[in-house]
Amino acid sequence: MESSSARGSVSEGNRLGYARSESMDSAGHPPFAARSGSFLSRRSSRQSSRGSISLSREMGDSILNSMRHSLQSADQLLGDVDSSVLAQLIECGDRVLALEGDVDEDMENVSEHHKVGPLPEDATKQYNGKMAGVPVSSMDPKDTNANTPASSSIKVEPYKLSLRLDYVAYLIHLAVFGFFGVFTRYGLQKLFGPDCLALTSDQSPLYLDLPSNMLGSFLMGWFGIIFKADIRQISDHLIVGITTGYMGSLTTFSGWNQKMVGLSSKGHWVYAVAGIVLGMFIVNESITVGAETGERLRSLILKCIRQKSSVGSKLMMILMSSLWVLSIVLAIVKVHNLADGAVLWLGCSVAPPGVWLRWYLARLNGQGIGKERSFKWLPIGTLAANVLAAGIMAALAITSKAEHTKRSATILSGIQLGFLGCLSTVSTFAAEVYTMRRSGQIGRAFVYATFTFVLSFVLGTLVYSVPVWVKHYG
Repeated sequence: MESSSARGSVSEGNRLGYARSESMDSAGHPPFAARSGSFLSRRSSRQSSRGSISLSREMGDSILNSMRHSLQSADQLLGDVDSSVLAQLIECGDRVLALEGDVDEDMENVSEHHKVGPLPEDATKQYNGKMAGVPVSSMDPKDTNANTPASSSIKVEPYKLSLRLDYVAYLIHLAVFGFFGVFTRYGLQKLFGPDCLALTSDQSPLYLDLPSNMLGSFLMGWFGIIFKADIRQISDHLIVGITTGYMGSLTTFSGWNQKMVGLSSKGHWVYAVAGIVLGMFIVNESITVGAETGERLRSLILKCIRQKSSVGSKLMMILMSSLWVLSIVLAIVKVHNLADGAVLWLGCSVAPPGVWLRWYLARLNGQGIGKERSFKWLPIGTLAANVLAAGIMAALAITSKAEHTKRSATILSGIQLGFLGCLSTVSTFAAEVYTMRRSGQIGRAFVYATFTFVLSFVLGTLVYSVPVWVKHYG
C-alpha cells in the first residue's frame, strides 16, 4: 500500500485509473495505459491554466468505470476529481466535438514520444470507439530509410467524419431517440393516468409524468453510468442518442414543476411540497437502483451490446426524416380535425428542436459563471434548460387558460409534451445529483437540487399562479 505522501503526489489521471499497472513492457517502457494517464494529467494541467478543466471522453469513461467496478470505492475516488469535471460527467453537449480534436492530438503526441519497436498488427488500440493506430518503428529512422521501401513509412490514418458531418450525425441520433422518448412518455401517461390504471393524476403528488421520470432515471443508472463507457466503444453517437436523446426526452422537469405550480395555485400547498419532496426521493432512488442492478447485470447485457450491429448514418438519416415528416403530416391533419392523437403527433413534430437545444446548452456544464468562472461545479447547462423550460411551460399553461379553446389547448399541449418535455430533463438532473453525492459533495448536491426547484417553482408561480389568482381563472 502506498504511503499518504505518495498518494498525494499521484496525478489526477493516475487516480482515475489510467496508470494502475506499474509493470513495464518487453522493451522497458511503461505500458500504453500508463502513458495515456500521463497525457491526461498534462492535458488537465494545461486546461486548468486557462481557467477551466474540460472533461475528455477517456477521463469520463474512467470515472464511470470506477463507479461500475466498485460503487463503494468510487466514493473515495470521485472525491479527488475536480468539481468542474463532475459537472461535465453526465453531459457536456456539443463541446464533445471540440474535445475530440484535443484528445486525438494528445494521443498522437504520446504515440510519437513513446515508440516501442515492432508491434504485431493486432496491437492497434481501440480508443473512444475509433481505431487509433500506434506508429510502428522497427529500427532507427536512418536505417529505415536506407533498407526499407518508402511505402513502409506511410501511416494509414483511420477514417473520420468531418466536423460538420460529425455534428449532423449527433443531431440525427438525438432526434431519432427523442422521438422514441416522447412516444414512451406519452404511453406511460396514458397507462398510469386516470383513463387506465388511475395511479397518477394532476390533482395529487403522484403527477402524470412520475412513471416516465422514474423509468428514465432508472435507465440513466444503466446507460448513463454503468454501460456508458462500453457503448462508447461501439459508437459515440449512439450513447449520446440513448442518454441525451431518449432518456432526456423520456423524462421532463418542466412538466413536473408545472404540475406542482398548478397544485399550489389552487391552494394545495401540502400536495405541491409533497410532490416535490416525494418526486425527488423517488427519482434519486430510481437512479441508485438502476446503477446497482446495472452493475450486477452488466456481464449479461454486454453480450448483446458487443454485437456490433451498428446502424449506418444514412439509415439513421432516413429514419429521422421519415418519422419527422410523418409526425408533421399527422399533426397538421389531426390538429385541423381536432382528432385523437393530435397532441402526440404535434409533440413529436416539435421534439427534435427541444432535445437539440438541451444538448447545445449542456456545453455550459462545468464552465462556471462570469469571467472569474465561479461555480464551476454547477451544471449550468442542465440548470438553464430546466428553468427555461419550466418558465415557458408556465407561460403556455396560462395562455391556454386565457384562450380557453379546444384548438389552442391542443396546440399548446403538444408543444408542452414535445418541445418543452425534451428541453427539460429529470434523468440528467438526477444523475448529476447522484454523482455529486457519490463524490462526497452532499452539500453541493443539496444546493443544486434546491436551487433548481426553487428557481423553477418561483418562476412558475410568477408566470402562472399570479395571473390565475388575479384573473380568477378556473
